[in-house]
Amino acid sequence: MSSVRRHMLLTLLKLFDQAVLISSFALATVPVLYESGLSFSEFFTMRVKVQNFMIFMGILLIWHVVFASCGLYASRRLHSHHSDALDTLKATTLCTFFMGSATVLFQIRMVDLAFLTVFWGASSAIAISSRLGLRYLLSHIRRQGHNLRQLLIVGTNPRAIEFARKIESSPELGYRLIGFVDQEWAGTEEFQNTGYRLVCDLKSIPEFIRNTVVDEVVMALPIKSYYAHASRIAMLCEKQGIVLRFLPTICNLQTARSTAEDVAGDSLLTLHTGPLDGWPVFLKRTLDIVLSLILLILSAPLFLLTAILIKRTSPGPVFFRQERLGINKRRFWIFKFRTMVPDAEQKLAELERQNEVSGPVFKIQHDPRITPIGKFLRKASIDELPQLLNVLKGDMSLVGPRPLPIRDYEGFDRDWHRRRFSVRPGITCLWQVNGRSSIPFERWMELDMQYIDEWSLWLDFKILAGTIPAVLKGSGAA
Repeated sequence: MSSVRRHMLLTLLKLFDQAVLISSFALATVPVLYESGLSFSEFFTMRVKVQNFMIFMGILLIWHVVFASCGLYASRRLHSHHSDALDTLKATTLCTFFMGSATVLFQIRMVDLAFLTVFWGASSAIAISSRLGLRYLLSHIRRQGHNLRQLLIVGTNPRAIEFARKIESSPELGYRLIGFVDQEWAGTEEFQNTGYRLVCDLKSIPEFIRNTVVDEVVMALPIKSYYAHASRIAMLCEKQGIVLRFLPTICNLQTARSTAEDVAGDSLLTLHTGPLDGWPVFLKRTLDIVLSLILLILSAPLFLLTAILIKRTSPGPVFFRQERLGINKRRFWIFKFRTMVPDAEQKLAELERQNEVSGPVFKIQHDPRITPIGKFLRKASIDELPQLLNVLKGDMSLVGPRPLPIRDYEGFDRDWHRRRFSVRPGITCLWQVNGRSSIPFERWMELDMQYIDEWSLWLDFKILAGTIPAVLKGSGAA
């Protein structure tokens, strides 16, 4: 399941929960109407006081807040059926308590003990059954090989093997086991008989993670004797923005946040940097889709004019396509208007010595590969417009660290630089509004880390607003 569909499902779930409250409220009015002798038609023709309407709106808001506080809108992938049912029951019970408190506070005669009992029973039954049904649906999807996360286990001790077997015996969790990481020890021979794959040793794990799609790492080393290794790997995951789970231990990390979760009866401590999920992330993706679609429609004439100018002024295709690295180093093809000669990639090696910027990236002020029309397109940032297609596809976001070519990534020499790949790359970010090519590479990376650590929807809006004057001025464009 893609990120977009997941967040759409979450939105539908929230709307469904509101419908559960309204339906339960309606069911709870039945005994009240029966006692009063009123029919439903007479009830609905009654005038609703503004105060009562505001109280009901407040109850809807409280319902949403309570459900969110109980973790019912966070990822429930690692929770058990029992945990789902218990948390849902806790939420409906709290909501019923708040409704009862509102009844006493505002002296609502219609809501009595019978009303609250029916409301609690109906809301609990509907909410719990719907969540268990949704859980069954998602489990079925994951069993079919969809919505999977790549998992790497560090350690080959019996506890690690037992955990791997639990994961493999629970395909509904949606994990694909990449393999194990460990060095040779007394139990290595026993591990080899399990049939599991050892992908690398503890020394080479940094290289393996840098060149492999890894969504999550589970630490299963005996911390007492392998603390130095565990701490180094934990910091490696922190720097690269990879989700880290423990069976369990404690590491002194600087930027990672932690949450406790239960997986098949085992307690895991999850460390992560940047947002994992939730309402703000869904809104960000929704805005990406809506705004990119609007901008593509509005810029259609500009697309046509640019395509004509490129074809009339230089031989070669209209669009330039290059493989870039996205979230967690997933590769995708980025689209841009071609601003260089067709064989620009092949000519790069001849110009490497003239590089004018620090770090692994390549920039020179007067690049001979740039076409006359290409220089204008870059200055006006028109060459970036086709990336709206990447945003619409989900490879990129409107705001996020710039996606880098494979060549630039291979020149990275610090792991903390790689944390920029823990979020979806974007068309613009703090780097673009602070001078672009005119700032050093190290400062560029620091700005990307600042964006990840301080991310909010408000920050995205500020960056988008700041991008417009930066583009108009053509500041730092190269």
